[in-house]
Amino acid sequence: MLEVETVDRILRVHGDGLPVLSLYARFDPDDRRAFPSRVDEQLHEVRLLLKDPALNRDARLSLRGDVARIEEAVTEERLHPQAVAFFSCSGRDLFEDVELPRPVHDRLVTDETAWVRPLVAVLDEYHRCRVVLVDRGLARFFDLYQDELVERGGPLRDRALRKPDYAAGMREHTTQNKAELLAKRHYRAVAERLDEEARRHEFDIVAVGGHEHEIPEFLDHLPAAVRERVAGTFSVHPREDDLGTIRGRAEEVVQRYERAEEQRLVAETLERCAAGGLAVAGLPDCLWAGATAAVGQLLVQDEVVQPGLVCDTDGYLAVEGERCPVCGRELRRTPDVIDELVQAVIDEGGGVEHVEADTPLREHVTAASLRFPLPARPAS
Repeated sequence: MLEVETVDRILRVHGDGLPVLSLYARFDPDDRRAFPSRVDEQLHEVRLLLKDPALNRDARLSLRGDVARIEEAVTEERLHPQAVAFFSCSGRDLFEDVELPRPVHDRLVTDETAWVRPLVAVLDEYHRCRVVLVDRGLARFFDLYQDELVERGGPLRDRALRKPDYAAGMREHTTQNKAELLAKRHYRAVAERLDEEARRHEFDIVAVGGHEHEIPEFLDHLPAAVRERVAGTFSVHPREDDLGTIRGRAEEVVQRYERAEEQRLVAETLERCAAGGLAVAGLPDCLWAGATAAVGQLLVQDEVVQPGLVCDTDGYLAVEGERCPVCGRELRRTPDVIDELVQAVIDEGGGVEHVEADTPLREHVTAASLRFPLPARPAS
């Protein structure tokens, strides 16, 4: 499972003058023998680079060590990742391999820092989801995160009346009233448990499954703090034993929620930008916002890559130029300046959202909400 701490650690990887090799390769659990070949095809580019006479000796030795270390890691046994990312700088004794829960494009990047955008995109795509299967007398709780569904604790059971003739001699409406009272008591107990877990920050969103005609009644009992986290509902028998069925239907709810959230964030940010508020759209303005620590939340079109330049002294970012207009030093070329922007925003405590949904962000590539108005750019 990809953890926040892992991404934070890799974000700090820096070659200090030596190249950092970042390699992403898809992993097919049904065809494990294809994985070494996919990695080797990308390493072939590094072997060609090693023949470049312009490459200094230290960089050449470090890259040669990177190739050997990744070749060794490829042979290790893996369970069921959808992709694997390798980060290596042998000259600085740095190596990480990370298994990813969803496929990413094969990609090889050599830069002075680790190329982390696919990691960040995977991480911010997944919400910690509490899945609740509930009916009038039973509730079951699951954690869904990064495609793994795990039942959390035992079920919550309460007495329930299910038939009008449950007790002989009782009039039908009396039995019905008793059944409703017991059901409400049960729903309140489930709601109280979710409320306590929400206060402990145990989940981000909730997906509710059960009988279609019973779910609305349960939702009415949720406190506002939990109700606002309900991502959606799905129809399933609360006593369903097939975890694959439960996971599949809950994942559909989460995916719809995530795409809708992306559309909402893009619409709000672009509207604020058009109105002259604290927001910008387009890569040039977002790069300047990132360099000045002005970004509150960055929106990035997923899988778009843009070569550019960065100043390692003051963090200036650009898509063209030769020298930093802030300090006058020569700019370092980077294969993906958007990745540098993502790292800068995270370092300054901002949020990053990679957008997969089809939105107007495709025209702008990036957009950002700001903490404060952008200062004037320095003259080139």
